Amino acid sequence: MDVDTSSRWLVLVGCLSAGLGVAAGAFGAHMLKGLLDQPTLAVYDTATRYQMYHAFGMVLAGFAVRLGRDAGAAKAGWLFLAGTLLFSGSLYGVSLLGIRWLGAVTPVGGALFILGWALLAWRTWRWAGS
Repeated sequence: MDVDTSSRWLVLVGCLSAGLGVAAGAFGAHMLKGLLDQPTLAVYDTATRYQMYHAFGMVLAGFAVRLGRDAGAAKAGWLFLAGTLLFSGSLYGVSLLGIRWLGAVTPVGGALFILGWALLAWRTWRWAGS
């Protein structure tokens, strides 16, 4: 995928993820408050917060790809997407569906987040210094 296409896709997917994160947060605040106990609601809230953080990370990665003309920075954005699916997705499954074993998937998503931020830092350091 070329630089311009990667950039556009990351910004689009990041914005869609942010919109879904807002909807999920509103759903949690207004619909789940009386249905879930406080610890389970806290798990759900963690899922929405990390989804939002990394939605912005995807948008940032998309702009970094465009500004630096560096398709390598796109990998960071895709790591953020995979991390969101695993981290937030598993927490949504635990809190909404009661599927406890999904909690074992959560750290894998967290590791992908960390790798994504490290990769984005490294790629932007490379092109910003040149």
